[in-house]
Parts: sequence; C-alpha cells; structure tokens
Amino acid sequence: MSKLRRTRKKVTKPHLCSMDVGEVNVASSNERIRNQMTCHKMGDLNKPVGGTGYAESHLPHHDKDSEDQTTVIKQSLPKMSSSAPGGEYNSNSDRNRDNAQILTPPQLSSRMKHIKQEMAKNHLQFVRFEATDLHGVSRSKSIPAHFFQEKVIHGVFMPRGYLELMPNLKDNEVNHIRATCFNSDIVLMPELSTFRVLPWAERTARVICDTFTVTGEPLLTSPRYIAKRQLRQLQDYGFSLFSAFIYDFCIFGVPEVINSKTISFPASTLLNNHDQPFMQELVDGLYHTGANVESFSSSTRPGHMEICFLPEFGISSADNAFTLRTGVKEVARKYNYIASFFIETGFCNSGILSHSVWDTDGKKNMFCSSSGTEQLTVTGRKWLAGLLKHSAALSCLMAPAVSCRKRYSKESKDQKESVPTTWGYNDNSCAFNIKCHGEKGTRIENKLGSATANPYLVLAATVAAGLDGLQNSDGTLVGPDEGTDLSQSKPSEIPLKLEDALVALEEDQCLREALGETFIRYFVAMKKYELENEETDAERNKFLEYFI
Repeated sequence: MSKLRRTRKKVTKPHLCSMDVGEVNVASSNERIRNQMTCHKMGDLNKPVGGTGYAESHLPHHDKDSEDQTTVIKQSLPKMSSSAPGGEYNSNSDRNRDNAQILTPPQLSSRMKHIKQEMAKNHLQFVRFEATDLHGVSRSKSIPAHFFQEKVIHGVFMPRGYLELMPNLKDNEVNHIRATCFNSDIVLMPELSTFRVLPWAERTARVICDTFTVTGEPLLTSPRYIAKRQLRQLQDYGFSLFSAFIYDFCIFGVPEVINSKTISFPASTLLNNHDQPFMQELVDGLYHTGANVESFSSSTRPGHMEICFLPEFGISSADNAFTLRTGVKEVARKYNYIASFFIETGFCNSGILSHSVWDTDGKKNMFCSSSGTEQLTVTGRKWLAGLLKHSAALSCLMAPAVSCRKRYSKESKDQKESVPTTWGYNDNSCAFNIKCHGEKGTRIENKLGSATANPYLVLAATVAAGLDGLQNSDGTLVGPDEGTDLSQSKPSEIPLKLEDALVALEEDQCLREALGETFIRYFVAMKKYELENEETDAERNKFLEYFI
C-alpha cells in the first residue's frame, strides 16, 4: 500500500513550467528540458526561460560561479505587446515574437504542422540548429529533416566547448568553471518561431536555439539567454525595446599568394554599387529569413559596405544581426568573395545599435516629447545617463578586440589612456547620438559598438545600463555643448586599451549583477587569453573568417 501511494503521488503530480530546488535526478533530465521547452518554445523574447525570480540574483556569491547548481526556474504568462507603431516595421507578423504566448499542446501541434508543410514545400533535406558563441558566431549542428520533430522534443546535444571557446584552461583564470563542466555536453533547444528556410543554402532551414545544461538549467554564459533576461527586466519595469542594428562590413576578393605572402584585395567594384547582384541576393535572402533591411550602401572605402535593418521589438533585432553575420559570408562565397567584419585598422567595423524605449503595448515612444520639441524626455535623459555612467564597461563588450578600439582615438593625435564619453543631437561623431528626425521618432544610437561584438551582448549591456539610469538617475544632463557631465557625477571615460576596459567591466557592479557573475568571469578570462595570442591570430582571423 505504501508503494502504491508513492506511485499514485508521483503520477498525479502536476507538470508545471517551474522547478523546485532539490536533488538533481539525472535520469529525468530530458523530461525537465521538455517541460522548459513548453515554456519557451513559442518565443516570448522579452522573457527569459527563468522569470523575474531567476535564481542567480538570489544565490550567494560562491554559488553563482557553479553552473552545476539546480536553480529555481519560474515561468509566468508573458505580458502582451502590440505590433510596431502603425504596423510599419512589422511586415512579417511571425517576427513579432513579443506577442507570443506560451505554447499549449494544440499550439505546438499547429506550429509543427506549419513547419512540416514548409519542409515539404521546399523539399528540405537538413535543418541547422544554431546557437551563438561568445563572439556572436553561429555554432550549429545540422540534422536530416525527417528527424526534426524528434529533436524539437529532445534537443540536440553539442560539446560545451563549441560555444565557450576556451582552449588550454588555466586554473588561475577560470577556477570558477571546473574542467568537467567545460568538457560536458549542452542541449540546443529550438525556438520554433525562428524556423526559416535558408535561401543561400540548398534545401536547408535553420532554427535559432537556446542552450541548456543536460540537467535542464539555462547556460549562464549564453549571450542570447542573457539578452532575453534583460529584456524581461525591462518589461517588468513597464517598457519594451524597439531597436535595429547598423553594420559595416568589408568584401574582399579571394586571397592571392604573392611572393610567398597571402594578400587579399578589397572588392573595389562594390564602391560604386556596380556589383549589385551580390547585395541584392543578400538583402532578398535576409528578407526571406525574416530580417528586413531598410537600406544598404557602399561606404568610405573600396569593398566597404553598410547595411541597416528595420527596427523591431524585443530580441528580434539581435536575431537579425546574428543571421546577417552568417548569411553575408555564405552569399559572398557564391560570388568568390570573402566577407569580413574585422579590419586590422579598426576604422571599418562599426556596429551601431539604434534604439528607443516604448511602453509595453508598443504604442508610445518614451523618448519622444509630447510637446513636439526635438529633445529627449526625462525618461530618455535618464536612460542616456545610465549609458554614460557605464560607458567604460560597455566598451569592453562592444569593442572586444584590440584593433576595433582604435576607432575611439582616430581623431586624436595625442597618446592617451582614455577618451571622454560624448553625446549630442544629430552628431555622428559622438559615442551616443540622439536622433529626433525621421519617421521612427526619437532614438539613441549607441556607437560604441564594433561589428565584431556579439549583438546579443550589445543589446543586453545597453538595456542593463539604461535600466540603471532609469532607476538611479535624476535625468539631469548638461547640454552637449557644455560637456557631458551629469549634474552631480562625471561619466566614465572610454579606455583605449582592452586591458583597461576589462578592469572597468570587472569593477562595474551593476553590469556584473545584470549579466551574471559567471558570464563576466568567463568573458574576462577569454579576452585575456586572446590578448596573449593576438599577433598570431590576426591573419587567421581575417582570411579564415572566424568571428570577423
């Protein structure tokens, strides 16, 4: 009878989208992952898998560094937000994933039916399960299409080292991550709303994935998870993010060997837009993956291009940038080019995040003044104050390589350790450029970013800094012509050396708490390793197209 009661209790226990802290039962890990998938599969991108009560913020310091902990993961119904104002920027309704609700079994069945129809219509053979590594590079596993439904339920396993990229671990650098943890598998769980047929890959589709440990906890170093968590924090504060990335990239011809040296020349024809087929195929392909391009143009140098996306709510802007980083390289190969987001001079690799903060319904731009004056509102000024305050630490995440930090001092002939953080209205030379003109309304361009930065980290750090400004600033700013000081405190300057920026990131308590202790320590350790190997990796990075 006692055994029967225990069995009955186990059978009748409800399956909720949450887990209580307790002993990990490895045998039930797949079931736990499937339960979490029910919570996040629909793609509520203002909301991470863990809700506002996410356990990391409540763990003691020594527990935050262990990713083998069983954490409390709670899920509540997402808040609703309507489409972009006037529907102007949401031509593809499926991309407005902030409206998504948690999938019920009938909804999951309906979504899978739609995907199966797409697969049959396009005669798909393979599906890529993609996740971002710390550099923003797509790491994927491709599976035969007929296994897709099974992998949606159980996930796809991948070695953790594929995403975290830390060779030759040193105990003194990453002693918070045990070698057994680093060498373990993780699980890629697809977000079905991101399923798209890839125009540039034959009979292949892709789906963007969230990453979990094999026991069902979110991977705390996952940039996409961190970005979703920050968007959820912003939503809990009563706002949503409307943003778009503007990227520079360079197109090179195939490398040639001249006097035993490998040399690659810029694709100069792109300067005058003579090679339209390449860009037209890229833009059309991005559109079919749900990433709407507003404009593209040749820029200041031969082979130097700029591409601007239409703004979208939530995580979609970072997903679009992530799609571009892979798509442009694949299309370039078809035209015998090499696409790169990295140039040793550092002058051709900007990655701008243009953004504004709206109410949760997506109806009111909180940066726009109702009086019609082209000035930031109090909310906008508070947000800007947060960006200025944390600019030193932000620059570490947004210009994460030595060469891309050269942009910060390109107009200065003096040898300095840092440069002032600047802001202004309609001034493209400033780190934070406020634009009030145009149909998009008032927005802030965060120009600290490099195209080598991970777009999810750029978005997450920007939201974290802006939220701190909303919570702790009075919004008083001296005008740009009078300096960039806050009324009571001076904003941090931007370090020119990556080593100094790493120190600023480690000392920024706000960003450490927002992005997570585990992520910060791991990111810093990775960058220190890269600094040690900077010279030997430069050519490999450029011509083998790694994170660049």
